[in-house]
Amino acid sequence: MTDRHGDTHAFDPASLMQAWPSPSAPRPVVTFGAGSIVGDAHFPAYRKSGVPIAGLYDPDLAKAGKLAEAWGVTAFRTIEEAVSVKNAVFDLATPPEFHAEVLRALPDGAPALIQKPMGSNLTAATEILQICRDKKLVAAVNFQLRFAPMMLALKDAIAKGWLGELVDFDAWIALDTPWHLWQFLLKAPRVEIALHSIHYLDLIRQLLGDPAGVHAKTLGHPNHTVAQTRTSAILDYGDTLRCALSVNHDHKFGRKYQACEFRISGTEGAAYLKLGVNLDYPRGEPDILEIHPKGGDGWVSVPLQGAWFPDAFVGRMANLQRFIAGEDTELVSSVEDAWTTMALVEAAYASSSSPATPLAKRPSAPSQPH
Repeated sequence: MTDRHGDTHAFDPASLMQAWPSPSAPRPVVTFGAGSIVGDAHFPAYRKSGVPIAGLYDPDLAKAGKLAEAWGVTAFRTIEEAVSVKNAVFDLATPPEFHAEVLRALPDGAPALIQKPMGSNLTAATEILQICRDKKLVAAVNFQLRFAPMMLALKDAIAKGWLGELVDFDAWIALDTPWHLWQFLLKAPRVEIALHSIHYLDLIRQLLGDPAGVHAKTLGHPNHTVAQTRTSAILDYGDTLRCALSVNHDHKFGRKYQACEFRISGTEGAAYLKLGVNLDYPRGEPDILEIHPKGGDGWVSVPLQGAWFPDAFVGRMANLQRFIAGEDTELVSSVEDAWTTMALVEAAYASSSSPATPLAKRPSAPSQPH
């Protein structure tokens, strides 16, 4: 590959960005919610990165107390007590239907990180956007896949031209997802796209830009009552760039043929990624990023310095903390940008509920004379 000065250099996987810079003076975090994601990802990330955890609030006081005791932090008894913590960053690890209530309770101008999705649907997302605008909240949505080490490295490789112009993006997901870990999902009307594939749609928007539209079908499975666990989707990027997702959370036939991977091709190079955390969640497997770079003669493994869980949560919080301190100029996945991811989700559900184009009927054979 030749750079702008005319010098030729080889692809160096170690040179790719994998971690977000840390804030110089991190503020304490107050978390709302005591679900499994807090103990599995939020608190491990904050403790690992040196971000102080002031405490948490959950209306289930026993549940909150148990998690707080495990992490040696305060369990606030009321939402008013939680929001009174001075100079705090408020971390909403709440189900989407409770986001608006918590946001209204925050002090005006406060920084907030909102768990995805940004509301249960686009109407709710619009309400949340307006609350954040009215209260002048410095608010971002926790689309943390953008901050996973493998995704930061992929984005850096693309920006440096190692793949050329992107022309193909394939997501192939075949998993046995333990939906029982999230009790609030078991009766939710929207599940797969709104709570899982939303990560992929948001990442695709970051890498490829906004599509012109989407064709999608999402559905459940006869063996359970979760609303949707399987999705096929095609994002419309015109006549050069193809983008497709095949997602199946009901592949319960052993690890051998399960998968959670992206294949991304450009005009001059390609990338392969394995998202390990979704395989045997929450224990997971190591993430993988391999790149076939422009001018190279084979695949190169990128040694990853961390994983989606918990390291992406480290970067997600670091960007918000650095932005409010003036150390970052861009708030990644701000509520303004995240609303468009919600619009893409809404379009996918609308497409799924629309009738398919029927097949033409075969012409009748002409009657034969007797």
